[in-house]
Amino acid sequence: MPGTGRRRLVTMADVASNANVSVTTVSHVLNRTRKVAAPTEQAVLAAVAATGYVPDDVVRSMRTVGTRMVGLALSLSLNPSFNELILSIERSLTLSGYSLLLTDTHDDPASELRAISDLLARNVDAVILAPSARPERALTYCEQRNIPVAVVDRILPSLDIDQVGSENVESTAALVDHVVHNGHRRVAMISGKTGLTTTTERVAGYRLGLERNDLKFSRKYLVSGDSTELGGRRALQSLLELPEQPTAVVSGNNQMTIGVMGAARAAGITIPGDLALIGYDDFAWADFFSPRLSVLAQPIDAIGDHAVRMLLTRLADPDTPHRKVSLRPQFVHRDSCGCVEGERGASSAS
Repeated sequence: MPGTGRRRLVTMADVASNANVSVTTVSHVLNRTRKVAAPTEQAVLAAVAATGYVPDDVVRSMRTVGTRMVGLALSLSLNPSFNELILSIERSLTLSGYSLLLTDTHDDPASELRAISDLLARNVDAVILAPSARPERALTYCEQRNIPVAVVDRILPSLDIDQVGSENVESTAALVDHVVHNGHRRVAMISGKTGLTTTTERVAGYRLGLERNDLKFSRKYLVSGDSTELGGRRALQSLLELPEQPTAVVSGNNQMTIGVMGAARAAGITIPGDLALIGYDDFAWADFFSPRLSVLAQPIDAIGDHAVRMLLTRLADPDTPHRKVSLRPQFVHRDSCGCVEGERGASSAS
């Protein structure tokens, strides 16, 4: 984070000039007193981020002792495992005497910036962010205000910032090892939303697993499921239309895994009889599906705890070196991969 040297306070007029709108329009956007056209709202928010504007009421409320509140910004709709992450973070903060403010980014950069702006308007001491595919404006917004940030789940390798998430490359490669060990040669992957670092890393792991098992990568077997249940359903439907259908599928997250199961059932494909299925993310119902789902379980509690400890350390000492922590998921062997429980080809993911 940059230094805290004094500089001229940015005014609402500066924001209006930057966005080429009136001061009244800026006020309506920031205070939500009147609906403003989406392009205009985005231009104002971009100008707020670019100028480093802080609303007057926030400036008046700033206190050196802080508020003992931490903001958490993530997508509440796309990933059920985030519910566990929220509980983990809240538990760790409560034990440390802090409160949690939660806001939804919708995994959209413009919504993400709005969410961060709302959190900082409430004068949080720090922010935990599960970033979108393009989080630069949101992170810059925090940086300009010297607000500590910890990134969770989706590690951003190029940024020097506190980050914690799961190890994705070797772990996903181990899933490929597992199904190949059990006789599969046509292994497909349904990948997550394009641009997310977790998607990029898991695809890299899939390709690594193919390579080290002497299987040639074929683009027809790599289909995006956009991190959603509907996307997973459509992705499997497209794979089933291939002349040489895959005999095993690696799914990039739990929402897509559910979609795959629905599409398989609709097509009369049995799992694991006709198609082995193995995925990323464990969740509460995975052991109650038929078949029970074989998955990689992310260490959600540890991720939440690490993120909170990183922020508390930085609040105590802003000059402490930034850390990036990658935690290994645990392979949970059940039925959907179609092998006997003793044959743990993916044991290296534990």
